[in-house]
Amino acid sequence: MPFIPHTESDIRAMLKSIGAKSIDDLFDEIPKELRAGKLTQVPEGLSEMQVTRLMQERAQQDGHYLNFIGAGAYEHHIPAAVWEIVTRGEFYSAYTPYQAEASQGTLQLLYEYQTMMASLTGMDISNASLYDGASGLAEAVLMAVRAHKKARKILMPRTVHPIYRSVVGAIVANQNIEIVEVPFDTVGGYVAPDSLSAFAGGEYAALVIPQPNFFGVLEEVDALTDWAHANNMLAIALVNPTSLAILKAPGEWGSKGADIAVGEGQPLGAPLSSGGPYFGFMACKEPLVRQMPGRIIGRTVDKDGKSGFTLTLQAREQHIRRSKATSNICTNQGLIVTAATIYMSLLGPEGLERVAAACHANTLATIEKLTAIKGVTRVFSRPVFHEAVLRLDMPVADALRALEPQGILGGFDLADHYPELGQALLICATETRSPADIDQYAFHLERVVSKRRLDPPCAVKANPV
Repeated sequence: MPFIPHTESDIRAMLKSIGAKSIDDLFDEIPKELRAGKLTQVPEGLSEMQVTRLMQERAQQDGHYLNFIGAGAYEHHIPAAVWEIVTRGEFYSAYTPYQAEASQGTLQLLYEYQTMMASLTGMDISNASLYDGASGLAEAVLMAVRAHKKARKILMPRTVHPIYRSVVGAIVANQNIEIVEVPFDTVGGYVAPDSLSAFAGGEYAALVIPQPNFFGVLEEVDALTDWAHANNMLAIALVNPTSLAILKAPGEWGSKGADIAVGEGQPLGAPLSSGGPYFGFMACKEPLVRQMPGRIIGRTVDKDGKSGFTLTLQAREQHIRRSKATSNICTNQGLIVTAATIYMSLLGPEGLERVAAACHANTLATIEKLTAIKGVTRVFSRPVFHEAVLRLDMPVADALRALEPQGILGGFDLADHYPELGQALLICATETRSPADIDQYAFHLERVVSKRRLDPPCAVKANPV
């Protein structure tokens, strides 16, 4: 066990003092058939230079692409200062200890983060983050059921991200909570408020309202929120934080505002780093604060009147009496939250608004360019933020496969999740896409689509008997 920081003589002395002949004797109660044995697949050690070369080669395998994929993870420009600050030792290795008040710098940063998120969502209070957007939505569902006390059903539109719906189902399925699917209007790509009449008067704890939804389409959030409240339900807002710079905040939806707001914080300064780590944000109205999972940082003053920060409303059950906990998924994704806090601080309200406006403008430009191609049409008619669904007159999988060698990731194939839409492609254009990028995408997509139209695949004939 070479990782133990002791010399051989240290190890022999410790073994002698406890009456053991070897380190292996300490694990003799583990049956041999359960032991892993030697690590035969681990390669020989490399020097620092060799490791650097290997990692560079691995990174190059990913290639460099023009990215038009969104679907819940978005490529935004991250100012260099964000991660230069985040990776300073004060932040990079800091973690809130059990005596939390000893880390005043960490607590202050989390307090500032909560303040920013509460302001962005228009809610009364924010927690200090969750694992990610999908599990955050599951936590919001559990929170709504606890708050409602009677109903154990949740209305979940099909316009919610399919992976989020899957995660929610996995987490609540064994907790006697039923997720009831709400269909969407196939012309507009949204939940028409009139279509909810079938659920009126039912025993439901909450209605989930995505904004924008998975198709990038804007929902009728005011009408949906008021409908939920009129039918004795909570309104759970599932939002993209970047969009809130130009769209109405959940706390202002309808006549009373949404009750809970959740989402994925990745757009706020986290890169597309092979799937994460990301963080989920959650905010709510004050009457629900004791149902909110996770940590909440409070600001106070000491006996001398100096400002100080402390953990508050952090239920001890989260650590000890787990069966009585509000939640057992209540982590603080501190490093990514630090990045988000610095990102929002650097950009400010005006900067965030400019980013959101540029995303919207680029998406409209991309839609215009691509739908000018014969065989490419827009699927939904309603306004969008920075994503949209297009329909191709060829298999989307084939088109994406043909675009990739040209250095273009053309979007997200919806066939598996929404087969009723046909050959539908979800595209995204953030502020990082230039007019030249969009022109290049349109040029290569037109070549792919026209080639398919002029040279369709031959039908395979059966061999004669």
